Amino acid sequence: MFSLHVDTARTWRGGQNQVLLTVLGLRSHGHRAALVAHPDGELQRRASEGPDLIPIANTGEMDFGAAWRLSRVLRTMRPDVVHAHDAHAVAMIALARSLGRLDPLPRFVVSRRVDFHIRGNAFSRWKYSQVDLFLCASNAIRQMLIGDGVPTDRTSTVHDGCDLERVAAASALDVHQELWLPRSAPVVGNVAALVPHKGHRYLVNAAAAVVREVPDARFVIIGEGELEGSLRRQIKELHLEKHVLLAGFRADALSLQKSFDLFAMSSVTEGMGSVLLDAMEIGQPIVATSAGGIPEVVVDGQTGVLVPPRDAPALAAAIVRLLRDPERQTRLGAAARTRVRKSFSVERMVQRILAAYDRLAGTPRATDTARPAAAG
Repeated sequence: MFSLHVDTARTWRGGQNQVLLTVLGLRSHGHRAALVAHPDGELQRRASEGPDLIPIANTGEMDFGAAWRLSRVLRTMRPDVVHAHDAHAVAMIALARSLGRLDPLPRFVVSRRVDFHIRGNAFSRWKYSQVDLFLCASNAIRQMLIGDGVPTDRTSTVHDGCDLERVAAASALDVHQELWLPRSAPVVGNVAALVPHKGHRYLVNAAAAVVREVPDARFVIIGEGELEGSLRRQIKELHLEKHVLLAGFRADALSLQKSFDLFAMSSVTEGMGSVLLDAMEIGQPIVATSAGGIPEVVVDGQTGVLVPPRDAPALAAAIVRLLRDPERQTRLGAAARTRVRKSFSVERMVQRILAAYDRLAGTPRATDTARPAAAG
């Protein structure tokens, strides 16, 4: 079976990492997997070169030019499955299949990694009505889609995977030396885009409470995004300039993460949080919110500590307790590493994707069956 994967993002986030892991993992099983990516994007740069890497720039959901170019790719390459990895890719594929006059149509698969409701406008309902199968990164996402009107039999849970070999191979960097932190300071780290649903403002508020209890603690937030300015203002207002560092985008984020003492995730909503898998494989103790699919990854009290979303005092209290209990840090980290290797490897993810592709062969196409409209 031949699959063509489409991701339109220019940035590099957890979703793009999962796309690359999926494509490379499928190829390792002898499955032909081509990739359409933005020509100026980080995914395009990191993917292997060759005829199965196709650059197409997409400027938005209704980019008919990009859809027409993709339709020509579909006509030429004739994949069995076309697999979208972000919302704009869903639109581009739906339009391309309509423009391309393809017979037969390739099966249409969507990886859904966000726990956002499907929009209720007519175009959104139309594009998602074309989808043969949604691969959901968590059961929480799957239940949300079903609640939005997607038929249960067109959904399946395929948790994201951790590239264990990549994590092991990444050289460890001393975050204290690289970022000029005091040598003895315990470091609470976070790796996430600076966007609203990641809840960084709650993490910064929590930091203010933590440093009152653990004065030498430092918080390192790796990532870039629209909220950088407001977060810098918040840090200044709370007089945390020496304690909270916004490190920006770092290609060596994983190497820096290896020397965090604790990983903190403050998300308000979260499909799954694949960055947690890296922390687990590193063996880091985790404090995270119970948003979305996070509890499917972090088992509260066994492989980490979970607190309610939007609750900075609870987040701060959990961080302080862990910083003061090195033995518990070690226990949680060891249990987390065992769990990620058992349940969240890339190999397990790829096997489930291949099984989903195989199941599609015996099911009706979405375009041949009536489907209820999705709720907004």
